[in-house]
Amino acid sequence: MHHQFRSPEGPIEVTVAKQGESWYLGSLEATPMPDGRLRILNDDGTVMFAHLVKVGDVWWVHVDGHTFKLERVEPGASDTDDGGGLTAPMPGKVLQVLVDVGQTVSSGTTLMVLEAMKMEHRIVAASDGTVTAVHFGAGDQVEQGVALLALEES
Repeated sequence: MHHQFRSPEGPIEVTVAKQGESWYLGSLEATPMPDGRLRILNDDGTVMFAHLVKVGDVWWVHVDGHTFKLERVEPGASDTDDGGGLTAPMPGKVLQVLVDVGQTVSSGTTLMVLEAMKMEHRIVAASDGTVTAVHFGAGDQVEQGVALLALEES
């Protein structure tokens, strides 16, 4: 499963997979220890131990004398750093596009309707603004997390 985290250094993307008792974080092998630590086997064969604490959507990771704060970005969440782009909350099909590029919209306006898991999902404007891009049309299949449209806040 693919995850994205927001950090002070910028976005971090991690693919996580489980095999037996081990977890794979990209190319790193991580094994939970009975004392609560996480044993991490690096690509070069060296071993590190990490302590992790989750508070809300924020992970605090202490490893190798450093502490990192990572905030998980939920799939489909709007990120204010991307110029107001709106993303697909899950894989699905675009049913309707209700706006055009250049159109001014108000906060709460439905911009697009998706069908996913036999339900309709409305993509709405989080703020007042102008639609600067529409990346998909009615009938298009979309993957989770792709930018559907872009909105420049006014």
